[in-house]
Amino acid sequence: MKQLLKKIFGSGYKTEKTDLQELVKSRGAQIIDVRSKGEFQGGHVRGSMNIPLESLSHSLNKIKKDKPVITCCASGMRSESARSILKTHGFVDVHNGGGWIGLQNKIS
Repeated sequence: MKQLLKKIFGSGYKTEKTDLQELVKSRGAQIIDVRSKGEFQGGHVRGSMNIPLESLSHSLNKIKKDKPVITCCASGMRSESARSILKTHGFVDVHNGGGWIGLQNKIS
């Protein structure tokens, strides 16, 4: 996956080394799942909020700016787009958690 992302985004693509479990447990990070409603209903990280990527820009008021945000989706591509959108709208502490299953394993 990392090689595919580097191919798409070039050598500027960097994977995060953030301790996502620490963000959730100690800092109360919000997990935003940007998959469709149907995908979300098929399984998701417990406690995550479903805001599909296409409606994210219109739902920013549902996300607290004073808490860290972790975005997730199926593979990490949409969650990276969501991270970028949130950063553009003034969210500072935003992290791409990648695919929701992998994220769930990292924070459990």
